Amino acid sequence: MLTHCANTDDPYTTVKVRNPNGREGLFAVRISYKDARGFTMSETYDQVLVSAKSDTRVRVAAASAGPVDKIDRCEVNPRATAVR
Repeated sequence: MLTHCANTDDPYTTVKVRNPNGREGLFAVRISYKDARGFTMSETYDQVLVSAKSDTRVRVAAASAGPVDKIDRCEVNPRATAVR
C-alpha cells in the first residue's frame, strides 16, 4: 500500500507491505512514477523481508525517476509478489 509518493520535500516513496502468512517472506515491490500526463517516467523495484503476520514500511529513493518535481503520482501494485 502506498503511504507517501516522492516529492521535492521528501524524495522517497514509502510503501507498506503486509505479510499475512505464517512464515517470514521476501516480497517484491514495484513502483511506477507518473508525470501530469500519465506518462510513466520510471519504474523502481525493491525487495523487502517481512516477518510472519506482520507488516513493514520500505522507503525507496525516487532518484531514478528523473526530476522529482515532475512526479505527479506514484502507482504501486496493491499485491506485492512473494519472492520466496
